[in-house]
Formats: sequence, C-alpha cells, structure tokens
Amino acid sequence: MSEIKSVLVTGSAGRVGQAVVLELLRRGHLVKGFDRDPSPNLEQAHVADLFDTDALAEAMAEVDCLVHLAATPDDVEDPVNDLFPPNITGLYHVLETARAAGIQRIILASSGQVNWHQQQSGPWPVNDSMPVSPKAWYAATKMFLESIGYSYSANHGMSVIITRLGWCPRDEGQVCEIAAETFFQDVYLSPGDAGRFFAGCVEAATEVSHAILYATSRPVETKRLDLTGAREIAGFKPQDQWPDGTEIVTGQRWED
Repeated sequence: MSEIKSVLVTGSAGRVGQAVVLELLRRGHLVKGFDRDPSPNLEQAHVADLFDTDALAEAMAEVDCLVHLAATPDDVEDPVNDLFPPNITGLYHVLETARAAGIQRIILASSGQVNWHQQQSGPWPVNDSMPVSPKAWYAATKMFLESIGYSYSANHGMSVIITRLGWCPRDEGQVCEIAAETFFQDVYLSPGDAGRFFAGCVEAATEVSHAILYATSRPVETKRLDLTGAREIAGFKPQDQWPDGTEIVTGQRWED
C-alpha cells in the first residue's frame, strides 16, 4: 500500500470520474470531488463549475494531488461558447488555483484524439515521441492542456502527468458505437481500468516531474497505443478487454 494521499477529482460525477473516485477510495485515499452535478459515492464534493474560483480554492485546501477530468468531453457545434470556455479558461482557473494552493502533483486528462490519424493509419503502437495529429477542436484544446501542463512542471516545480486516454463510454449510444468498429474496441478503456490507471498516477513516485502516458484496456486486434510508460510510471497493466465493464455503463454486459 502506498502513502495515503488527499486527492481532489474534478469531474467527479462523470463516467471516468466516478471510476477514479471508487478506486481511490478502495485503496484508502482521502478523496474530494468537484463537479457541476452531485458526485455519487463521495461525502465531500463541491457542486460548482470551473469559473467559481472561490469554490475551487476551498476544494483544493490541504490537497496533495489533483486529478483534473472536468471538461467538455467532445467536439460540439459551438466550440467558441461550449468547448473553449471550460477547456481553456476553466483549465487556467484550475491550474492557477492549484499552484496557489501548493499542490505538488497534477494529473491532467488529455485524449488519444491528439494522435487521431496515427491511431488509424499507424505506425503502431503510437507513442509520445510522435508528432500530434488532432482530430478536431476538442483534441486541439487537449494539446493546449498538454503544453501548458509542461510549463507548470518546468516553471513551478510541480509534478505533472498527462494522460492520453482511450474511449471510456459514457452511455449506451457510445457503447453501440464502439461495438460497431474494431478500431474503437482496440482503444476502449473500461471504467475499471480507468480507475486503476489514475490511481496508479496518483501513487507514482514523487520523482516524476513530467510524463505523458497512454491508457487503454487490452486491445481486441491491434495494439494502437504504447502503454509502456503507464506500466513503468503508474504500475498500470490493463485487466479488461472489450466488452468488459460495459455493464457499468448500460446495466448489462454488451454481447456481440
């Protein structure tokens, strides 16, 4: 068992957020949440948005580690009003509040979509040395997140772990989309594996100043993303493979 840490999870009411909260609690960590919606399974959870800097400061008091998941999670019809404010300005508020609070480790949720075209055409597995090829504006906001995350590590001495995530579905419709294409099944990330991955990032050695890690469950056909860094730094070895974990999303396991 690693050292017990006080962890704040933003986006704690979302699909990945709930999985992270449950795994951190299972491992004995002290967990607080922050979301626009009430957070299941948490006694300490702030209901606010990323523009409420007072609520952010209160939530980050006496926190060792921040897992920042809160964001608009997809491309939208109106990115200027619905995507950029939470993913850019909201990120600014989160990082500046964390810096002022003296938080030493920040785990930032990026996306495998920053390597969208390499994932589809190869060469595989895609790793963090390859140039990015964003799918669209959502992935571009994650590229911004990654670059400014490095700056906080270099300029402020904070430990920053960037997580390029596979597809952890939020609803039955997304489960159906994954079921329709082997490509999506190869980059599927089950809720259980998502929780174990982020918990490993929280527990990673304090000497890690900056890292970019990929996370997926076990691929069905092709290993498209390189999980070497996730294994070495976060101790992550995926336990699930599509359709494991779909019962958490839909209420029953998906059967092809």
